[in-house]
Amino acid sequence: MAAEQDEARRIGELLRHARTLARRSQNDVAAALGYHQSKISRLEQGRGTEDLRVLRAVAAELRIPAEMLGLATAPLVGNAGRGNMEDMHRRAFLAAGVATLAAPAPAAVPYGELVQSLLPGVAPPPRSREESLPELAGRMTRVRALFSACDYAQLELQLPGLIADLRSAAVHSSEATGMLAAAYQTSVSLLLKRGDHGHAWLAVGRAMAEAERSGDPVVLASSVRLHAHLLARERHTAQAVTLVRHTVDQMASSYDRRSPRHLAVLGMLLLRGVTAAGLGGDRSSVKDFLAEAREIAGLMRGGEPDRWSNFGSTNVELHAVNASVVLGDAGLALQAARPLMRRHIPVPERRAALWTDAARAYSQQGRLADGYQALRIAESCAAQDVRRPAVLELVADMAARDRRRTLPELHHFARRLGVPA
Repeated sequence: MAAEQDEARRIGELLRHARTLARRSQNDVAAALGYHQSKISRLEQGRGTEDLRVLRAVAAELRIPAEMLGLATAPLVGNAGRGNMEDMHRRAFLAAGVATLAAPAPAAVPYGELVQSLLPGVAPPPRSREESLPELAGRMTRVRALFSACDYAQLELQLPGLIADLRSAAVHSSEATGMLAAAYQTSVSLLLKRGDHGHAWLAVGRAMAEAERSGDPVVLASSVRLHAHLLARERHTAQAVTLVRHTVDQMASSYDRRSPRHLAVLGMLLLRGVTAAGLGGDRSSVKDFLAEAREIAGLMRGGEPDRWSNFGSTNVELHAVNASVVLGDAGLALQAARPLMRRHIPVPERRAALWTDAARAYSQQGRLADGYQALRIAESCAAQDVRRPAVLELVADMAARDRRRTLPELHHFARRLGVPA
């Protein structure tokens, strides 16, 4: 029973994801099918997915191929019971890849090139002249800077070429192999921002494989961190927490003798544990992970940070804010956020995360006007970040709750972002 409930929740999440990417409201989808909005809401909450007729109709409306949801192309007359079980079992195997199939085909070439660069096979020839390792490291640093600046469009353009060149260099260099793992890790982060979990799984697999091949435990820990992140986003929070704890236990000895790079990756891994535990409602683990992360951040004061990490005390407190929001403790989240709002946060992606979390907390308290203002500040920090599916869903929810349209600026903002009324 628990397994079926978990499958139903995942199917609901995939339907919600496809609807959000199609920029359609629950009311819009329901009206097109002649249903009440509550039926779509129940499906997205993981309830009612056993009604295959309704599930098939919603999948067709959202342009999700029926077979990709584990549904037979046509109902089996006289075998409804057997079909129900077969469909649920097939969905368990296919769910990880459905998110990408549910999304509309990308209009731009770069996104397709990025996915192509993640596919296994013979390493392609380098796109440019053969570069030295310092030159490749410089490109890797610039790519990470694009992510931190939330310039996702430019990142999509540059990652495929960098991955191709690093794959060629990695044939003869373990250092290049480590950088290739980092490039795949960046791809995971980008795909998660896009809400594309299916291709993110593919990128995680490549990152883990290259990290193991590099023989660098710090690179491997970075890949494990993103694996845990994806597990948590897919609601496998207990597994994500266990994975983080196991990896931390292997890395967390003799803090005072570890390099700043080692400590930064360990700290980021702990922060991933905070996120996973928060999504799982595990307050005790959230508290423990935050305490360990604060201890490591204290040891790093005055040291050189890792070139691809933004770990530090500020990032720890940002994750504390996010955990409070996820746990529904809006008051605590805003209390923790206020001093950060007055602090200089140099990374645009982190600044945008702070104000987006503040918007979520305000929304939880019913303070839609304050939530709208927080979102506008987030947009000023990183315009592309507020166009992520997760943020668009927040905007849609806030606009829907303002039934009397007392905040016309919120509805104008939603329309400008392409969020359906």
